[in-house]
Amino acid sequence: MLTSGDITQLDLGPPAGREAGFRHPAVVVTAQRILDAGPNVIQVVPLSTTIRGFGSEVLVEPDGENNLTHVSAAQCQHVRAVSIERLDRVGGNVGPVALAQIRDVVGLILDIPS
Repeated sequence: MLTSGDITQLDLGPPAGREAGFRHPAVVVTAQRILDAGPNVIQVVPLSTTIRGFGSEVLVEPDGENNLTHVSAAQCQHVRAVSIERLDRVGGNVGPVALAQIRDVVGLILDIPS
């Protein structure tokens, strides 16, 4: 069962323009109550080890919970809905602090009041 904040490997498909694409780890940002209902589509934010310093990125440091091997940027500007059929495996979880930061930035991008 998926949990909010899980890092999953998935194939984002071929990118167009400056989209994130191909195989990437991504953070599941879908609300837990939705995940508990077994959705067919979830929302994810791709991770990249290329740090660009954009205000739309949230840095995630590697630790024993997320199992990342390098500092990664959660690319909040690339939030997208994906079929659960794209998910390969769960490799860790970013934890509540990083998840809250990612969701805050996604909310700013989407102009959702906090």
